[in-house]
Amino acid sequence: MLVGLMSDTHDRLPAIRELLKEMTARGVGMVLHAGDYCSPFSLQPFQEAGVALAGVFGHNDGDPEGLKAFAAQGMGHELFESPHSITIGDQKILVVHDIGDVSLRSIKQHHIVVHGMEHQQSLKTRGDSTIICPGEACGWIHGAPTAAVLDLNTKHAEFIKLTGDHWKT
Repeated sequence: MLVGLMSDTHDRLPAIRELLKEMTARGVGMVLHAGDYCSPFSLQPFQEAGVALAGVFGHNDGDPEGLKAFAAQGMGHELFESPHSITIGDQKILVVHDIGDVSLRSIKQHHIVVHGMEHQQSLKTRGDSTIICPGEACGWIHGAPTAAVLDLNTKHAEFIKLTGDHWKT
């Protein structure tokens, strides 16, 4: 099963829509989001795309109740406090905004850890755990919106980066 990974969307709707388009073209039907949506309206592209969403809050999500209410309007959209553990198939996944908020023991208890906040794409392993940061879907800091697609069966990640002058910040 392929899942999309996103973080740090920071209200940049065109980038969210384009990244979701790239993901669904690859066969993604669900996205795990590691926080920092910012405003409730930033969830609208997920509803428009008909993509399931499970995510956690980040440090810049100033209206968690508004985000939860907006998420409740979409089918299969759920938001949780960070960190949050979810099981998909036989994979135990930890979704967290700030990786520094979880212990090494907690990381080792999960097959996959998805985190945000760093705004840079990375893929690491700690023992049997795969730790992945999809980067920044907004592209505000490093100049281009990024995300990832993860194959839960193989733990192979494909990083996505939107290119072109109109995405540069």
